[in-house]
Amino acid sequence: MTADPASETATGRGRGGRTARQRQRSQSQRATALIAGVERRIPTYDLLNEEGLVALETAADVILQEVGIEFREDPEALRLWRAAGADVKGELVRFEPGLLRQILKTAPKSFVQHARNPARSVTIGGNHVIFAPAYGPPFVRDLEGGRRYGTLKDFENFVKLAYMIPWLHHSGGTICEPVDIPVNKRHLDMVSAHLRLTDKPFMGSVTAENRAEDSIEMARIVFGREFVDRNCVILGNINANSPLVFDATMTNALRAYARANQAAVVVPFILGGAMGPVTTAGAIAQSLAETMAGCALTQLVRPGAPVIFGNFLSSMALRSGSPTFGTPEPALGSLVIGQLARRLQLPLRCSGAFSSSKVADGQAMTESTVSMLSAVQCGANFILHAAGWLEGGLTMGYEKMILDADYCASLHTYMAGLSLDENQMALGAFREVGPGKHFFGCAHTLANYETAFWDSDTADNNSFEQWRDEGERDANQRANARWRRLLQEYQPPALDPAIDEALTEFVTKRKNQNPDMWH
Repeated sequence: MTADPASETATGRGRGGRTARQRQRSQSQRATALIAGVERRIPTYDLLNEEGLVALETAADVILQEVGIEFREDPEALRLWRAAGADVKGELVRFEPGLLRQILKTAPKSFVQHARNPARSVTIGGNHVIFAPAYGPPFVRDLEGGRRYGTLKDFENFVKLAYMIPWLHHSGGTICEPVDIPVNKRHLDMVSAHLRLTDKPFMGSVTAENRAEDSIEMARIVFGREFVDRNCVILGNINANSPLVFDATMTNALRAYARANQAAVVVPFILGGAMGPVTTAGAIAQSLAETMAGCALTQLVRPGAPVIFGNFLSSMALRSGSPTFGTPEPALGSLVIGQLARRLQLPLRCSGAFSSSKVADGQAMTESTVSMLSAVQCGANFILHAAGWLEGGLTMGYEKMILDADYCASLHTYMAGLSLDENQMALGAFREVGPGKHFFGCAHTLANYETAFWDSDTADNNSFEQWRDEGERDANQRANARWRRLLQEYQPPALDPAIDEALTEFVTKRKNQNPDMWH
């Protein structure tokens, strides 16, 4: 059955009135949502004691001192390490215990990433939590079109959806790969879309040094060169080539962001049994070693540059060699990584709505929930891949993005914790109702009914008869109708025409300078 967005209000017994009430409650919730992020008011879950944390830090020091990390085809990075006192032999760099921690002392504990709309600027660090959509899938999926390669139109749709969904505080980066645009030019269209179609914070390109520099230069057009030099306005997601390698593509991009005073998000990508050991403790030690090295390199480029300590642990189906996501072992790893990042006093990026499922089914939501909850409880500040992830990160799902965003909405309530004020204690309600009666119509209920409980944008809580009469739509069909309606309702945020023109001129000029390249 194909969902018709208009049917949400046009069909079903009493559907229009119920939908209108739902939207009123949803708008009320949005009014109280922090559009610039959410503050975590629940404690982090500290899995290990001091002895366990020291053991892992010692293991990371052994890896750094005895095995080392290669920095391939980047003479400048090797020069910086040599000057900092590291042992450099060829492309292999070894570190004495304590060296990286000393270098990292100049990195800020938290920082503001400024958005085009100042009301949407986000603080990354401390108790602040930022949700951003998935990053990097070459494929997209929706109910009607199935799985297909992503296009620029899909990319722009996802940017618009991230803008329209209040529970996503960040526009993300490569939400999907627009494969209909040449490889060497698509970053220009993606960054342009982030700057034009939304006024939330965003991420730039990292796939080549010049593409990172283009991303930063476009940000300078919008924010002003001096402002960008003093403030963070763009993030770059930097992956280690695990195990224990940083290649020049990544370190060149890292250095481009750091020297411009923009934040690198340094993230090892460790699949246990492939790019790291099968044991969770060993993978954590490796992750700590790789991430400290990448974060420290930013400080050698520009002391005080913002940087985010990243983590990406996952498991494998060892009988087949296939990656698995949303499993318990990496979730435990996230809890420990959170403790280690706090000891380094660095902002943390961790986990996301990970799943190996090919479609937005029960497997997808179970795995995504395990992964997201560990990110929230480990103390992550920047949660990339918070919405849309399918098929181990190969596919960005339209319906999955809506379902994940709904879960992000529930996490806003979860992270707010429990209030014990006079209204919450409800003693007046007990006095009014007394023994043996119900609370449904009492004054306290009437005063709180719009905000007492979180109200899902996609769940169906009606009776069986109502659900049947409204077409027996499942969660995917309801999510399909929702994303289509959001795109219909989308209105772009205002942008100074002079800035818009300058962006167009820059993109056109850069595209005309080089022939198209498709690899």
